[in-house]
Order: sequence, then C-alpha cells, then structure tokens
Amino acid sequence: MLNKLFGWWNGATIGTLVTVKSRGDHVGTDEFGNRYFQSRDTKSYDGRRRRWVLYNGYADASKVPPDWHGWLRYTFDEPPSEDPLLRKAWERGHMPNLTGTPMAWLPPGSLAGEGRRPKADGDYEAWRPE
Repeated sequence: MLNKLFGWWNGATIGTLVTVKSRGDHVGTDEFGNRYFQSRDTKSYDGRRRRWVLYNGYADASKVPPDWHGWLRYTFDEPPSEDPLLRKAWERGHMPNLTGTPMAWLPPGSLAGEGRRPKADGDYEAWRPE
C-alpha cells in the first residue's frame, strides 16, 4: 500500500491514477504494456491536448517505442493505435536501454563481466623507457 502511495518509480501512484481517470482518455497500449493518455480539455499553455504515458513497472523513458514517442512529442497527430508507423522488413524491434541491468552488453575483458582480459597477441610490445 505504501508503495502505491509514494513509489512513483515503480508504477503510477494512487494520486496519479485518480488524476488520469478524471482528466484523461486512454488512447492505446504498446507492446511493453505502457498505457498512453490524452487530456479531455485543451487547457495546455499552447492550446493542444496534453499527452502522457503511464509506464508498466519501472519508470524508464527508453521503454517508449519510436512510434509512441513521436505521438507524445506531437510529431504525429494520430496515435499509433489508430495509424501505426510503417516499418521496413530490415528494421529491428524497439529495445529499451539495458545499461545497468543484468542484460547489459559487456565487452570482452570488462571488469563487470568475467574480469579476465585475453592474453596479448604477438603484435603487442610493452613500452620500455630508455
């Protein structure tokens, strides 16, 4: 219960959920479970309807796919749930930033990995002061 009251980093708080329910319209959900909303009124400073996202789990902006990011930043007028972004066959799916997670890429010899550097090949010559 305390997590829902104060734990904004692990999902929406109760206050946020009440505000969203009273002021926003659900527009769509992406493949990561993030939910997107748009305000019912145009009381924004620039006259546009405000847009926002409620993250599924930990709040991390890199979890927003490019098509929804474009809609949030008013690049696209229609949400991807109504007008999906066309994808090329060679494009990969969106992946959130994994830095700092157990799934992060660790280069060979990284101290965070195995901690063992590969032995130097024959083309390496140690520097010796003269």
